[in-house]
Amino acid sequence: MMSDYIINSDATPTVLVKILQRKLEEIAQRSEKTSIEQLKQKASMQNPARGFIKAMQEKVAAGQSAVIAEVKKASPSKGVIRENFMPAEIAASYEEAGAACISVLTDRDFFQGHESYLVEARAETELPVIRKDFIIDEYQVYEARAMGADCILLIVAVFMQQFEKLKSLHQLANDLGMDVLVEVHDGAELELALSLNLQMVGINNRNLHNFETSLNNTYNLLDKIPDNVLVVTESGIHSEDDVDAMREHGVNAFLVGEAFMRAEDPGAELQRLFYS
Repeated sequence: MMSDYIINSDATPTVLVKILQRKLEEIAQRSEKTSIEQLKQKASMQNPARGFIKAMQEKVAAGQSAVIAEVKKASPSKGVIRENFMPAEIAASYEEAGAACISVLTDRDFFQGHESYLVEARAETELPVIRKDFIIDEYQVYEARAMGADCILLIVAVFMQQFEKLKSLHQLANDLGMDVLVEVHDGAELELALSLNLQMVGINNRNLHNFETSLNNTYNLLDKIPDNVLVVTESGIHSEDDVDAMREHGVNAFLVGEAFMRAEDPGAELQRLFYS
């Protein structure tokens, strides 16, 4: 199933290589227990996906920040971020605080995530939920819909040598009723992403080689993005000044995780940063 998938370590950021190799193993192991046909059947039984992009656009149209609030226990670079980790409660606090959408990490080995966290978070709110993981195969796309995800993340850095794969996974997600957040880090990735006729693109401010973050990464790419594409800035948003600076540049959509996860009350922190 995966013989056509080649990880090019020269083209892929260092931190991704180990993760992607593990994903290949994970998909093979999971497909032995649950076939793709079983996933397709389960996906077809889910309620229709909630409109992720629509929810974001409505917030922006109302003159508000559209926040994708992340449910995230740990990261490879920071270790455990939140000890007191209750996905359903966190998601409910985000909804009450005015988030547009929820992001849930489902990667187990590197982010201590789990599919059940997405299921729990989505059941507790009416908000659309994105499955945040390293998706490289159609198996994972069907898996996302089968667990109830409304949107998936596709990271262009993973597909620099195989655009057709990116294109087919993007199309499959749309065919299943899900939206896609296509994530880029630089101009070359953005050029590939925009050829997908996107409605939404995420710009990650974190350098995948050294983990450093700079909001300039978003600012430097803005003039290359058509006005009809919703720009989501990701990583490095920690203060009201960061939010104000982005909004002054015309960026009104945000994906924020760590700032909320380190707060005693994630929802209260969301409200303070964006709606106070």
